[in-house]
Amino acid sequence: MEKSFRVEKVLNNNVLIASHPEYEEVVLLGKGIGFGKNKGDQIEHSAVEKWFILKSEREKEQYKRLLPELDEEFIGLMNEVLQLIQKRVKAPLNEHIHVALTDHISFTVKRIEQGLELKNPFLLETKSLYPLEYEIALETVKMLNEKLHVKLPEGEAGFIALHIHSGISQQSLSDVNRHSQLIAKLTEIVEEQLGISIDRESVHYLRFIRHLRYAIERIKKGERMTEPKKMSNILKEEYPICYNLAWKLVKVMQQALQAPVDEAETVFLTMHLQRLAEKTE
Repeated sequence: MEKSFRVEKVLNNNVLIASHPEYEEVVLLGKGIGFGKNKGDQIEHSAVEKWFILKSEREKEQYKRLLPELDEEFIGLMNEVLQLIQKRVKAPLNEHIHVALTDHISFTVKRIEQGLELKNPFLLETKSLYPLEYEIALETVKMLNEKLHVKLPEGEAGFIALHIHSGISQQSLSDVNRHSQLIAKLTEIVEEQLGISIDRESVHYLRFIRHLRYAIERIKKGERMTEPKKMSNILKEEYPICYNLAWKLVKVMQQALQAPVDEAETVFLTMHLQRLAEKTE
């Protein structure tokens, strides 16, 4: 028999803070779960639609401060949104997504109601880098539009996709954002140095930025790559412009990530750059 929860603080009719013998302090969500409840009351597992642990004290306090600003229908809708995401990703989500995504969507809706719009300069990169997350984000936007009677801009799906990726990858949202911005910056450098305009829908571009994504992840983890020396010499001789540009990209990555990048990276980048240059001639 599962142990029951003990009410610690009622935040509103649909959300409360509770304690549990195994999980310590948790957030409980459920329609009307907080109605008429007082500190010390017991709540059985079967009465709870969704519950999660906010391990970070800072996020716990942020969530407690955020909820009183939101109406109960919106909180209920966010519960549905997070259940949709959880069902689609089929992987554990970092619990910080509850705070970060609720805060983000609440802020976005307010901006739209005020006639303001947030532009997303990294939408194309996000679509290409995180296709599953973007697909789920589109479903999320559709649900929000229908339930809130708003029209969220296309760029919003990109922002939500980054939140979803942050939740899946257990990376902080700021890191996910920084990495997307770095990839966009590297792409700009390539276009400028090679004097080309890259087709963001092309398979060569998709391969290039996905390579960059996994390269960044390897670098952050400190994983090493062995350099195929013979290949390096051939590429240096055959494609000097792309080879030199690959070195420039490596230096930009080193500076942005504050970590060493293996020389082998120039070999793989040179091959990607050569394909991009050939396909845009």
